[in-house]
Amino acid sequence: MPSDLRRMGLTLACLLGFAALTTPALAAGSHERTQFGRDIVIEPNEQVSEATCFGCSIRVRGHVATDATAFGGSVIVEEGGQVDTDATVFGGSVRLAPNTKIGGDVTVFGGHVDRDRAVTIGGDVAVFTGGLWVFLIFGLPFVVLGGLVALIVWVVRRFTQPSVPATA
Repeated sequence: MPSDLRRMGLTLACLLGFAALTTPALAAGSHERTQFGRDIVIEPNEQVSEATCFGCSIRVRGHVATDATAFGGSVIVEEGGQVDTDATVFGGSVRLAPNTKIGGDVTVFGGHVDRDRAVTIGGDVAVFTGGLWVFLIFGLPFVVLGGLVALIVWVVRRFTQPSVPATA
C-alpha cells in the first residue's frame, strides 16, 4: 500500500511539473503571461493580453488588456499601470497606486484591497476576508479529490482480492 501511494504521488508530481514547464512555452507566442512560482512584471510601455500567476504575484507597471489573476499571490498595479477588465486574487491582496485604472471588477478572496483615492475602478470591489475562503478555494477540492482516490483504491482492492473457497 505505501508503495502504491508513493507511485501515485510521484505520478502526480510529474504531471504538475510537466504542466508547469509547458504552459509558459505555449503562452509565449500569444502575449499572455502565465507563471508558476515566479512573479510576473509587466514593465512600462509593455502590453500583455492576460496575466495569470500561480503561487506568485503580478506587478503591473504597463498595460494588461484583459484580466490579471493571481492564485496564492498579489496583484500590484503601480502608478500609470492599467488592467482593462478584472483584477482577481485568491489568497492574497490587491494594491492599487495613485493614477491607476482597473476597467472592470476587483475581487479578492482571503485578503484585502489597498487603494489610493486617485484610482479608477470601472466595476465593483468585492473582498471576502478570512481563512475560510482560502480553504474553500484551495483546500476543499483536495479533500474531495482525496476522498475520490480513497474510494477508487477501496473499490479496486475489494474486487481484486483473491476469493477464498468456503470450507465444508
